[in-house]
This record gives sequence, C-alpha cells and structure tokens, in this order.
Amino acid sequence: MTAPSLSLPLALTMGDPAGIGPEIILKAFAQAPELMRDCCVVGDLGVMQQHQTMLAAHLPNPLSCVAVSDLQGLQRLAAHHIPVLPIDAPSKGVVWGQVSQAAGHMAASAVTWAAKAALRGEVRAVVTAPLHKKALSLAGVEYPGHTEMLQALAAQHLGVSVSEVPVRMMLTSPGLSTVLVSIHLSLRQAIDAVTTANVLQTLQITHRSWQALHGRAPRMVVAGLNPHAGEDGLFGREEAEHIAPAVALAKQQGLWVNGPYAPDTVFMNAHSPAGQQSTDVVVAMYHDQGLIPVKYLGLAHGVNQTLGLPFVRTSPDHGTAFDIVGKGLADPSSLLAAVRVAKGESLAAPQKNT
Repeated sequence: MTAPSLSLPLALTMGDPAGIGPEIILKAFAQAPELMRDCCVVGDLGVMQQHQTMLAAHLPNPLSCVAVSDLQGLQRLAAHHIPVLPIDAPSKGVVWGQVSQAAGHMAASAVTWAAKAALRGEVRAVVTAPLHKKALSLAGVEYPGHTEMLQALAAQHLGVSVSEVPVRMMLTSPGLSTVLVSIHLSLRQAIDAVTTANVLQTLQITHRSWQALHGRAPRMVVAGLNPHAGEDGLFGREEAEHIAPAVALAKQQGLWVNGPYAPDTVFMNAHSPAGQQSTDVVVAMYHDQGLIPVKYLGLAHGVNQTLGLPFVRTSPDHGTAFDIVGKGLADPSSLLAAVRVAKGESLAAPQKNT
C-alpha cells in the first residue's frame, strides 16, 4: 500500500440506513466541520435528509445534505453543505431500527462504490459507518461483513485470489493499538493459528500499513499466548516454537519488534494515555486477548482498521445500535476518531470533565 495523496477526499459510507450511521455522520459534520470538510458521504440522499430533519433540534450548526454527481469540486461547497454521492439502490422497505433486505443492499452498494473508488486512486481513504451482518445476508451478499467484502474487492481489482490479499484487524484507542494474529475463530482454532508463518505475516502487514499511513516504521511488541509467555516452556511451548522464531525473523528483515512478553502485562506497559509511549502496536495472538484491553479503554473513542488492503480503511468500533435509532442519542466520537486515523492523525486521550 502506497501513501494516499493528501489532496484526495475521503469516502464515508453511510452504513446500514436503518441504523445510527446517518445520525453519527451528520453529528460529525456538525461538531467537527474542519475535520470533515474533505469527506463525501456515499449513500442515499433521501435517508440522509430524513435523519437531518430528525436531528434539526439536536445539531449545533444548521446542515444541509446535497447530492453531488462526482468527487470533483467538494471544496467549493458551502461549509454547511454535506456532499452525498447517491448510490443506485432503492430505499423502499427500510424502517429505522429494523433488519431488512433493502437496508443490506444499500449498505453493500455504498461499500462497493467506495472501495472501487479507493482502488482506482480516486479517494484518500474509506471510512465505513456500521452495517448489519444479517441485513447483508438477506440482501444476498456472500460476505459476512466489511472486512471480507473489502478483501474480495481488492483481490478482484488486483487480479489475484483472496488468499493473496491477507488482512489483519487493528483496534486503536487513545494510547494503545493492537493487531490480531487471528480474528473470528474459536479459542481452540485460534491456538492452532499461532504459527511462525501467521505471526510473521502479521508483523509484516502491520509494518507496511503503519509505514504507509504514518510515514515511519511502527514500534511493535508481541504478546505471548500462554500465562507468563510460557515461563520457559513450563506453561506451553508456543512461545519458544512459533512466536519467538517469528519475532527473530522479523528482526532479521529490519522490523522494530520485541517479545514475546507476558500477555497479562504487555498491554499495561504499552498503554500511555499521555501519548508518549515507546510502543506503537501490541500484536496479540487472538481476538479477546487483544480487544478486551482496547475496549476497556472506551468504545466511544475506539477505531477499527483493516490492515493489508491496498488502501486505508477505518471504522467506528461499534455497531448499528438499532435500539436508539431516531432518538438523537448516538455519539459520533468513534466515527470522528476513525476519520482522524484515516488521515494519519494520532488519537489524543479524551478529556475528563472536571
């Protein structure tokens, strides 16, 4: 992945139109107009305008969603205008807070358009609002979520198999980023996935992606799999037989990486709310090992990023929240954080009320 041009716009997909995606997008534009000024919403104009009407009394600044025919000339729009690039997907049958085939089709169409634009080099990055996996399934989408869809679209664009576009998940909260060796596997399967090849590939993908986004190599530390990182083989052999060899090979390739370290302390030592940590990324061996510490720091400011794609993709670290749709209660903080990360910015620790 090459560094994206800073002059290009960001494509911001609407997400599931029955969820809070449109609401958090509107609130993001209202609360941080300068940050969002070069973002273009990919979605349905009518849906965005419905949420605009609902939120009229909740927004600090008046906003108006306007249709644009292409990505050119976004900077010429008035500050209170939100550009919406309409997708060709009918909105009939979409009801706020309800799973539907129509909603799944609209969400998938927006993701497809944005991904293809990114692959053509027309947008700087893709930021995806939450979609609903069941709605995707009802719409006949064969992929369970964003990651798999984007991976398949990238492989198709590059003319290679999906296995030749390996991806990883990185979750970021202020002061801590963690990348997972495996994602949605049972714990038993995740242990089997801790191989030298998988750990090394994770380190390589993390290195390349961080370099492209931030302009420098990441400082990585690796968590062990077992208690005390195996305690020299007393509590398990995975560290000695797989993880440490992968770290050694990565070092030979010039990567900045150390470990494996005891998983019960590595996150604590890496986290720095002051933003002055000596570590950029903790590589975790499985889903919950890596996500529990990040989510404990606060979902409101968490960002999900897919590493390994030929373009930057981030998203909020929460779902569609059907239970609060239409009530004006959705918090745009995680979406704003996702936009900042997509622009290569670091996340500042949230300010506490005094």
